[in-house]
Amino acid sequence: MESTESSYVSSPEQPRKKSPPPPASPLSDAVEKPTYIKLLVSNAAAGSVIGKGGATITDFQSQSGARIQLSKNYEFFPGTSDRIILISGGIDDALKALELIIAKLLSEIPTEDGDDAEPRMRVRLVVPNNACGSIIGKGGSIIKSFIEESHAGIKISPLDTDFLGLTDRLVAITGTLEEQMHAIDLILSKLTDDTHYLQNMHAPLSYAAAYNSTNHGLNGAGVKFQHNKEDRTNSVTIGVADEHIGLVVGRGGRNIMEISQNSGARIKISDRGDFMSGTNDRKITITGSQRAIHAAEDMIMQKVSYASERETD
Repeated sequence: MESTESSYVSSPEQPRKKSPPPPASPLSDAVEKPTYIKLLVSNAAAGSVIGKGGATITDFQSQSGARIQLSKNYEFFPGTSDRIILISGGIDDALKALELIIAKLLSEIPTEDGDDAEPRMRVRLVVPNNACGSIIGKGGSIIKSFIEESHAGIKISPLDTDFLGLTDRLVAITGTLEEQMHAIDLILSKLTDDTHYLQNMHAPLSYAAAYNSTNHGLNGAGVKFQHNKEDRTNSVTIGVADEHIGLVVGRGGRNIMEISQNSGARIKISDRGDFMSGTNDRKITITGSQRAIHAAEDMIMQKVSYASERETD
């Protein structure tokens, strides 16, 4: 099911003034409450955060004082091919760890010679649906104030009802590193006072249990089900990163035809720019019996997994 993201996005018409540095967190003067940050990264980016032999993640934990965990290889956020990073600790420690991670990923974005523009990336936080109200506010008042203060773009995706049991939403933050960190500081300070948010601190990183209950899960990748009997036609939609679609299709469509023939399922890939809600993942719709769908999913994810392994080598 298609869904439209909320329209809380900064789009100032006047040239922006430089965002002031974020103030000390409102919690920093008192004993810091434990908190956490969940964000999504590609499998390749996860490898950069971990580093050779775990050296980078160990260094980031030492510098920040926060704990950093990642979902297992190919355990993805539903509807995406992105892994989950969980940062936990005091609010200032968690923010420091997040800044180190973002700065590391920004440093690896290729730039052209003579291009002085600051590299940018979109940060996607994972926030429980029942805690989103505390950062939206009545009539969007709180999130609008965060946008005005930080100069960052903040966009909250709707709860995607296509995925069984999913209770998390994505909060996308755009801007310079300074603007993003200012916005995330404001958001996290608000969320840390929300009991609904803190109750999810120790939730498992893997979403597999919720989505594998019908034997269709892709190690945590979300799927869309129509609950029909085994011998009737079902339809499932999965998300695959746009840069990996070519491997699924193959030269002249050879791979996708082979997958369709071997599995017995019909496979349709969305057009360029037609992404899963809140992601940059193209939609692949698989139609057929449950057995055919499961076989096609496995073949597709084998192609994606091979590509991701090569990227992290």
